[in-house]
Amino acid sequence: MAANVTVDDEEDDCIVIECRDPNLIEQPPDTVAPPEIFISTAEISSWDLPSILTYQIVKIKINRTRLIEQSSYFQSLLGGSFSESSSLCVSIHWRLETFLHILRFIHGCHVEVTICSFLPLCHAALYFGLEGLVFKCRTWFSDIIMMERLSSQLELDEMIHFWEFGLEHAIDWISGLCISYVARNFMWALSSVTFVDLPYQLLVSCVKHPDLTVESERHLCEALLAWFCANMEPLEQTGSAEDGGSDKSKHIATHAWTSIFEEQIHINLLPLWFIMGKSRCRYFSVMAQSGVAGINYWLKRLSKHSNYVVEATDWSYMRIRLTDYSKKLDLSGCSQMTSSVLLLSLLHETSSVGPLLLEGIGRRSIDLECPKWLSVLPTLSFKRMVEVDISKCPLLHLGAAMECFRKSFPFLRTVKMAYFLDFETKRLHQLIENNSSVYEVDLTVDVSPLIPSNISVLYSGCLSRPGLKKYFDMSSCCGRGPTVSNITKLTLEGRSDFSDLELNDIAEFCVYLCYLNIRGCLSVTDNGIANLILRCSKLHSIIATDTSFGRNSASSLCSKVLDSGQPQMGLDKEHIELSDINLQVLHIGGCKGVSETSLTEILSRGRMLKNLCLRNTFLVDHALYRFPGSSLEILDVSNTMVSRDALSHMLIKNPDLRYLEAKGCKQLCTNNIKHEEDSLYMNPCDKLFHVSGLECKLEELAIGWGFSFFSLHSIGPVMTSLKTINVGLGGSLGPEGLTLLCTLCPLLESITILFQVISDAVITNLLGTLRNLRALSVCYCIGDISPMSLKYSVPNIRKLKLERVTPWMTNDDLALLTQNCANVTEFSLVGCMHLGVDSQQIISSGWPGLISLHLEDCGTLTANGTGFLFDCKAMEHLLLRHNGPGIQKNFILDAASRLPMLRSISLDWCDASEDDFDLPNFADKYSLSNVKISRCKLRKCILDFQNVEVQKRPVHKETLVLVWNSTSLQRTVVKERIT
Repeated sequence: MAANVTVDDEEDDCIVIECRDPNLIEQPPDTVAPPEIFISTAEISSWDLPSILTYQIVKIKINRTRLIEQSSYFQSLLGGSFSESSSLCVSIHWRLETFLHILRFIHGCHVEVTICSFLPLCHAALYFGLEGLVFKCRTWFSDIIMMERLSSQLELDEMIHFWEFGLEHAIDWISGLCISYVARNFMWALSSVTFVDLPYQLLVSCVKHPDLTVESERHLCEALLAWFCANMEPLEQTGSAEDGGSDKSKHIATHAWTSIFEEQIHINLLPLWFIMGKSRCRYFSVMAQSGVAGINYWLKRLSKHSNYVVEATDWSYMRIRLTDYSKKLDLSGCSQMTSSVLLLSLLHETSSVGPLLLEGIGRRSIDLECPKWLSVLPTLSFKRMVEVDISKCPLLHLGAAMECFRKSFPFLRTVKMAYFLDFETKRLHQLIENNSSVYEVDLTVDVSPLIPSNISVLYSGCLSRPGLKKYFDMSSCCGRGPTVSNITKLTLEGRSDFSDLELNDIAEFCVYLCYLNIRGCLSVTDNGIANLILRCSKLHSIIATDTSFGRNSASSLCSKVLDSGQPQMGLDKEHIELSDINLQVLHIGGCKGVSETSLTEILSRGRMLKNLCLRNTFLVDHALYRFPGSSLEILDVSNTMVSRDALSHMLIKNPDLRYLEAKGCKQLCTNNIKHEEDSLYMNPCDKLFHVSGLECKLEELAIGWGFSFFSLHSIGPVMTSLKTINVGLGGSLGPEGLTLLCTLCPLLESITILFQVISDAVITNLLGTLRNLRALSVCYCIGDISPMSLKYSVPNIRKLKLERVTPWMTNDDLALLTQNCANVTEFSLVGCMHLGVDSQQIISSGWPGLISLHLEDCGTLTANGTGFLFDCKAMEHLLLRHNGPGIQKNFILDAASRLPMLRSISLDWCDASEDDFDLPNFADKYSLSNVKISRCKLRKCILDFQNVEVQKRPVHKETLVLVWNSTSLQRTVVKERIT
């Protein structure tokens, strides 16, 4: 090796350091590598580190003076009164690789600090007294802590290890930076499975840190609850009742841990559904009761004083958590959120705002419809904020909210404002014209149940909304914004308050539109949709399910614009020489205006499609055979006439398919045997799934006709990744197939079984083996099911439907069910005639966090009224039918006022205690979107031969449907029974 001439070459000033790695296991005698190696720092720049590290002992010749100058450790060892000070050989026990890097740093060589080498180098630098290396490590750690993408390279347990190292060695800057990082990236931390392993001191320090960054108060509370439950349970299991010391320690720990909730959680900023859902948790029940009481008090004051704002002394407890590192803000479901609370959270601290300004906000909050005075307020700026979700916040004024966002979130890109029924779609331009950074807007509302293709109208009338207030007008205070918006993704799902004219304005305003969702928008015509498609040239995703999308819209997708500027609306030519349409997503399910020819033309041009929904259309095999694409990931052909062979063709060409829905396709079980080998299949549908099993790895499957127990063997490879399965009419899995399902699909999270043969063993097996199960629907099935089938504790289940499968259920059985499935938020029960009036209290106390409840033919459940159901404060959808004639006349008005999140009610006149219900209009509808009231008529039961007097049973006659939008109330009577 060529050696650099340095002071190290002065032989009289050199010593030898013998380094042994204490962690190195003794090598066997017959090892190939020699036990030691002798090297010199004179050749340090050319050291072959991998080769050197193979030795057990490394002896390094090094200059004594350089060691003393660079290292305080060696200065004391070699220059003091120790025996080693006069020795020519010094022994060091340290990790060999780290010590060699220490020597390289001393001699000016580059030493790279990485996540893996940081702690070893830092420890060694501190021990050997290398201030330069300590500074290098500190600078490196400070720099990477500020990196945006460090969380993708670092695990939480590594950060915990760093923090513990800093605490153990009293290195405050390490522990401090760790606390700061976890606090700023708290959402990353709580997503880790090791979050519950956070030491208590680290957790408290992060929660109290001024840079604590969470997307919502709910996320923080949920994280603390998870940590508390995971750490409290082992503590309770240790010790015994006789061990007083253990009990005392447990009490101290419990008191210390619960104080975090009391001191840090802003209970009034939690969504109502979350508080109600967690109210049964013994560690949170007291706070939950306090939170519900506080929200109710807050809502009552708001109902009496529209300009009410929290007093200056208390508003800090309502302040939304926002830091310079906040990227997302989720306020969805906070029924108590107001424009004043939002504004106060964006202002500087109270000390700088002053009580006079707070009083001014209280006086002026009624003027939020034209908030020009907002421009003079000293609001904070959060430049990293890119997404805000204020869905289901009925008291929040959208105009004021958007102005607050404009001032404080200058780079906001996504705004989700779902379920603001009072906002007029035609004012979209005014709402966002001054927020030029916004690229995505979601204005979803509930889709009207009055889908024309599904109903037969007997009567329809429309009532305009009186005295419609001007929702937002910024023209007088901010000047007009850009005439063209930067919006690329727009969701208007369910909105029926705009016409073709407003749709045309949207097309002119959103010229860069790429994604459009108008699902269930019944007020726009085929021509209106066609015009928008032609105007928005960049459009690549269209969700138009259950709309008037028809021949003209289809033509717009496939046609060019003529020289005259008019669209070519016809599809008369059988073959039109056109290029592929630029679509990746197309949902036109339920659009009966699309003919077979139009569908064929669209699919023949859809080479780029990845997401396709054609359910309930005139889809036939010819259209699928014309499809040239091979990149489909989602396909829905439910209730169409496609056959097994055509669908097999699609599966073969699209190996990346993840979601397949083919319920109601009767042609899938048609047996057209063309080859002798086809007859070997037990069922015509088996070949389809045998083909799909070759390549596809489905995550969601909805199937019916032709799907049998034998299909599971063919589809085996497909099922391993399945998370959702829906087996409906025409399927015949049987108990054996449903049992096999648990083995084939260990990742299942949602199961829907309709019209199948089941048994106790099947349900027991599903609940006992599928620990990831979140949703279970067993409806209209045949078989023996007893209370024993629901004996398992399944805390993960959120959605549970038991319709016409548990006729034996009593109040006691229902109480047991609420204990075993304690976290259910959506519950449907049909055909349980043994339930009594006490079941209301069982449901409301067992599942206080319910957001959807469907009770039908359940004995005398509502015979004495519905008082206890009002305890489920977070209810959004409620259906009560044939449960006893005890529902009060004012029930709908009462429910709308007492349940702030309620959007849908379905009742039956049979259950009215006074044969009628008071119907809301506009002022007293609150958050209601629709009301459905069914009427029955008595029909003779001709099959009852045992009774002398022929009995009569109620059968459906008609349904009154009330649907509100921002401008009108539509009253419609239809023949169909609408749920």
